[in-house]
Amino acid sequence: MSASTHLAGADGSQEHGQGERLAVAVSVLALLADATRLAVLDELGRGEADVSTLTEACGAARPSVSQHLAKLRLAGLVTSRKDGRRVVYALRHGHLRRLVDEALNVADHELGSLPPHD
Repeated sequence: MSASTHLAGADGSQEHGQGERLAVAVSVLALLADATRLAVLDELGRGEADVSTLTEACGAARPSVSQHLAKLRLAGLVTSRKDGRRVVYALRHGHLRRLVDEALNVADHELGSLPPHD
């Protein structure tokens, strides 16, 4: 069974070996290693949003945002629910929000420590 399969079902209710744990962590980090997905997750960290809101916030094309949301939903990192005719997305858990925030904090730190460009 692949690590991505475990992402959707991982709820922490049973013990997993270190190798499996690392594989799932690598899968999560790989999903974050895309600028559009990271922007989507950053925006969802502020609260629920639909595709139109996420498209505007990310500056990416709607089909691209929809495809990234599908990957994140299949991995179990985001949830979706119908609200009338629109689909509203949310982060599955706060751990992901903290992970995204920390990744962006590291980026801020790195950018702040770089010498200024001429």
